[in-house]
Amino acid sequence: MMNEFQVGNQLTLIKIIGKDNGKKNIFYDKLDASYIQFHFCISGSITFNYNKGAYNLKLDEGKFLTLYNPEKHLTIDASAVKNSKVISILIPIVEFHKLFSSSSSDIPFFENKSLNQKHYSENLISNSILIVLNQIIKNDMDNSTRSLLYKAKIYELFSLIFKKTKEIDLDQCPFLKNDENLKKIAKAKDVILKDIKNPPSLIELSKTIDLSLKNLKKGFKEIYGKPVYKYLFDFKMERAKQLLSNGNLNVNEVSYDLGYSSSSHFIAAFKKKYGITPRTYTNNN
Repeated sequence: MMNEFQVGNQLTLIKIIGKDNGKKNIFYDKLDASYIQFHFCISGSITFNYNKGAYNLKLDEGKFLTLYNPEKHLTIDASAVKNSKVISILIPIVEFHKLFSSSSSDIPFFENKSLNQKHYSENLISNSILIVLNQIIKNDMDNSTRSLLYKAKIYELFSLIFKKTKEIDLDQCPFLKNDENLKKIAKAKDVILKDIKNPPSLIELSKTIDLSLKNLKKGFKEIYGKPVYKYLFDFKMERAKQLLSNGNLNVNEVSYDLGYSSSSHFIAAFKKKYGITPRTYTNNN
């Protein structure tokens, strides 16, 4: 099944859900060389065929593709396997450029030297991007509000893809000058995320990475922007949103998956973070 939606000024959203027994073939030729294409493979896989099949590009589950070729009309001729879920966003490069205005210099293919050059990149879909994609897939609003929601979600996707993380000032962070300390702090993050149900105490963590408690707390905050357990809490809440959006687990199961002693504790934590209960969040997605 392929559904096409016009979402504003030359902005197009395509939902592809392959429910057929075999491959689902997709053909779309309503675009020219001025368009930049974004393809997100949520599940399954999709293969794009270019130059009449002379060149094939396979996009697997959990990845997204950004494609722009000002020299050639890249007609979408693709096939998706059974149970695939793919979202494609198509927008003229000029319209896309307008969305970023003064911040466009942060995006590689907006630089003057590369504006008229081909651009191709394949990246992993982050948890935050996946949440937005699932909201688009599951949206069943009527026609009067659908376009507005899609536009908001597409803009949210762009902001997540191209957000520029704040760089740490090397002169202000001695841990980046000391490569060994940097490795230890990175290890600390890996340790707390390895088993989020039973994370170690700060004292245990400092012993595990062989770094003093003082330097652990100071270094972690300077490198990751927040204290150790605030970082873990935010990670768990993002994980909770992903699990709830997928719809495969109920609130009690998500609570257990994240290591909460009771669902009431999880519900309270979720509401503190987002201002709504997990059930309300699920019902709104």
